[in-house]
Amino acid sequence: MDILKIPFVNRVGLKKNTNGVLELANETVVQNHLQSIHAGAQFTLAETASGELLQTLFPELAENVIPVLRDAQIKFKRPAQKTITAYPSIPEEKSIEFKNQLLQKGRALIEVNVVVKDVEGVVTCNCVFNWFIQKIK
Repeated sequence: MDILKIPFVNRVGLKKNTNGVLELANETVVQNHLQSIHAGAQFTLAETASGELLQTLFPELAENVIPVLRDAQIKFKRPAQKTITAYPSIPEEKSIEFKNQLLQKGRALIEVNVVVKDVEGVVTCNCVFNWFIQKIK
């Protein structure tokens, strides 16, 4: 699935930069009352990046599972005044644990950490997304 074709993601204006990393520009349509990037728009960037990482790490599961975001935590650190980029990660041991549980039970949870930074490297927020993955085939 092309993550940028999800209607809401497209509407918010997420793009991939020249390195193929998801980013969001500080444009009027995503601004809050302080002219920084709205918290909801930052959440959308981070959540979308977490889902894309799952697709990248587990391409063989794409047509065989339904991923659903179970819960999320986000801590805002600084206002996002410039274009922001999301950096998702999953420790390798957690990836292995997830795949084993999915094979054994047909469902599993996996935690994706995301750091959002502006173009100057300033962290605007840290996030944790917990995904529930259920086999369908």
